[in-house]
Amino acid sequence: MYSLAIHFYAFIIALISPFHKKARIMRLGQWRTNSILREKIDRNAKYIWFHASSLGEFEQGRPMMEKIKAEHPEYKILLTFFSPSGYEVRKNYNGADVICYLPFDTPYRVKKFLNLANPAIAVFIKYEFWGNYLHELKRRGIPVYIISAIFRRDQLFFQWFGYSYRKMLYCFTHLFVQDDRSKELLNEFGIRNVTVTGDTRFDRVLDVRNQARELPNVERFVCEGGEEKHLTLIAGSSWPQDEEILIPYFNEHPEMKLIIAPHEIHREHLMYIESLLKRPSVRLSDVKQDPSLLEGKDCLIIDSFGLLSSIYRYGTIAYIGGGFGAGIHNTLEAAVYGIPVIFGPRYQKFKEARDLIKVGGGFSVSDKQVFCDKMDELLTYHEVLEASGNSAGHFVSDNAGATDKILQTIQF
Repeated sequence: MYSLAIHFYAFIIALISPFHKKARIMRLGQWRTNSILREKIDRNAKYIWFHASSLGEFEQGRPMMEKIKAEHPEYKILLTFFSPSGYEVRKNYNGADVICYLPFDTPYRVKKFLNLANPAIAVFIKYEFWGNYLHELKRRGIPVYIISAIFRRDQLFFQWFGYSYRKMLYCFTHLFVQDDRSKELLNEFGIRNVTVTGDTRFDRVLDVRNQARELPNVERFVCEGGEEKHLTLIAGSSWPQDEEILIPYFNEHPEMKLIIAPHEIHREHLMYIESLLKRPSVRLSDVKQDPSLLEGKDCLIIDSFGLLSSIYRYGTIAYIGGGFGAGIHNTLEAAVYGIPVIFGPRYQKFKEARDLIKVGGGFSVSDKQVFCDKMDELLTYHEVLEASGNSAGHFVSDNAGATDKILQTIQF
C-alpha cells in the first residue's frame, strides 16, 4: 500500500508538471539524479549520505556535515534534497561533494539510487521517513541515523493502525532526538536505541553569528545621527498579516526605527508594505546605488535574500513572521544575538519557540493589541528589555553542542 501511494504521488507530479513550476523542477531534477551520480561519485571513496527534505532541514544537518569534512577527511559527503526549495538554493553548497535530488521512494528507484551512490553511512534529518529507503539500507547493512528528530503521540507511527508505518523506526541504527518526551514515547513502543542530543540548529546559528557579515549600510541606518544605535525593530520573514500588525505601531512611535525583510520580495508585496508606511522609507537595493538615500529614513526595506541572519545583529527587538499563517520562521537566528523575539500565535509545533517563551526570551502575540502592549512594555522598561534579551541569548548558547554529541556516538 505504501509503495502504491508513492507510485501514485509520482504519477500526479508527472501529470501536473507541465502546468506547475515546482513539480516540473522536481521531476526534471530527479530525472538528472542518476547521471549526476554516475558522473560524480568516486568509486574509491567512502560517502556519508545526508538527506534533507528542504532548506530548513539542510540547516540542521549543515553543522554535522561541516564538522565531518573537517575531522573525517577520509569520507566524502553526498547531499540529497526532496524539495526544489532546498536543492535550488543549495545546489552549489561547497560543503558537499555531490548534490542531487532524491528519487521517489519506490523499490526500483531506491535500489538504483543505492547501487549508484553506495553510501557507507546514511543520515536522515528531522522528519524524513522513507520506508523503502530505510528497509533497503537495513537489508544492505548500511548504518542509518536520524538527527534532530521530534516525535509526538499524534503521529501516524503511534496510532493503533500505524504498525506497518512504525516498522520504519526499527530500521534506524540510532535515533538522535531533541527532547526527553520523544525518547520516552519511542521507548514505550520498544525502540530503545535513542539518545537525547538536542537540536543541531543551535550549533548552526552560533556558527552563523560568528561568521555574520558586516553590513555598512544597515549599520549606518541604525546609527544615523550618532554612534549609539537607535531602538530598532527587525521584522524577519514577514507576511502581510504580520505587517498589518507591526507597521501601524511603527508609524506611531517616532523613537524607533524599523528594518523589514519580507518573506516574499516581489514588486507587489514591496509596494504593499510601502503603502502601509506613514514614515520615510527606502529599499536596500536603492541604497546600494546611492547611500545618501539613507538620510532621514526611518524604515529600511530589505529587498534581497541572504542577509537576514546577519541583519538581526543590528536590532533591539526581533519580530519573526509566519505566526499568523502556516507557522513561524526561524526564531533562533534572532535569539542568538541576545535580543527579545516576538512572533504570532501559530508556534506550538516549534519546540524552540515554546522553550523561548518558557525562559522569557520569546513572546507570542495573538493580535494587534497584544503586540502593542508587549512592545510598549519592552520599550518603556529597559530592565525588561535587557533581561528578556539575555534570556534569549543564553537559551541558544546553553542548548548548543548537539553536533558533538551525535558525532561521538556514530561509528565511523
